[in-house]
Amino acid sequence: MQPRNMSMSGVVDLAAVKAAGEAKAKAEQARAESARTGGGGGVSPASLVIDVDEAGFESDVLQRSAEVPVVIDFWAEWCEPCKQLGPLLERLAVEYNGRFVLAKVDVDANQMLMQQFGIQGIPAVFAVVAGQALPLFQGAAPESQIRQTLDQLIQVGEERFGLTGVVVDADAGEGDGAPAEVPAGPYDALLEAAAQALDASDFDGAVQAYRNVLSEDPLNTEAKLGLAQAELLRRVADIDPQKVRAAAAEKPADPAAQMDAADLDLVGGHVEDAFGRLVETVRRTFGDDRDAVRVRLLELFEVIGPEDPRVAAARTALARVLF
Repeated sequence: MQPRNMSMSGVVDLAAVKAAGEAKAKAEQARAESARTGGGGGVSPASLVIDVDEAGFESDVLQRSAEVPVVIDFWAEWCEPCKQLGPLLERLAVEYNGRFVLAKVDVDANQMLMQQFGIQGIPAVFAVVAGQALPLFQGAAPESQIRQTLDQLIQVGEERFGLTGVVVDADAGEGDGAPAEVPAGPYDALLEAAAQALDASDFDGAVQAYRNVLSEDPLNTEAKLGLAQAELLRRVADIDPQKVRAAAAEKPADPAAQMDAADLDLVGGHVEDAFGRLVETVRRTFGDDRDAVRVRLLELFEVIGPEDPRVAAARTALARVLF
């Protein structure tokens, strides 16, 4: 199952229609200019995370992207998921040690940039590689999936554009030269343990770990998403797909059969099919059965993320059959 909006296929498609040779030449020219002006030394860890506005976007993002992939975090002070995702991206920027630079854009203060990137909701994360804008994902996501996306981004930058990142000098700090502190959230260890359990197919362990976080922080976006994914994978782990499909076809009004089939649809990447199946089942059922299907549909919305347009469309369809 692809994590929500985290596929890097768009990067490859976009890169294929661009002049890779020209991009590499720009990268080499930028590095030569940096060396000529004395900028060939290492950068400080603090410079790996920068605040960017519209006035400095060309120099801070576009020009810099000729040397290193620039990941852009579009955020706002009022956005609760942003408060979870932002510190995580900042920590990863330091940990990746110059393989990418994180540019943070406050959308309230930079409406034009938000419009130019076509952003419909935040947090939204893009990358710019050799001057090319690439959508990465929207909404919060588990750290393990974000790492996969970053690894693929870095690989594309290296293989297609010759971008090797920037050299980080731990002594090149500001003021007294103290290295930048790595931001860490209060639940990072628990979330990482949950992600590792999920990767190891220990779905019971992952579910419990995410629930432990949510018991202390009910609004933790990463834990909510992770729990929804872990519960979905646990449900489909031991079922027979052929039997489930056959039961769903034979019993179109059977809530249990349709919910099982919808789980398989979602795991297989057929998001609209999963949502449409459950909306139709809600229309066909009543009472407790209808409520059970409605709750399952809301759980699947959590797996994909509330900002996804497919979720918005399904919510509208659900409202039509309920009211």
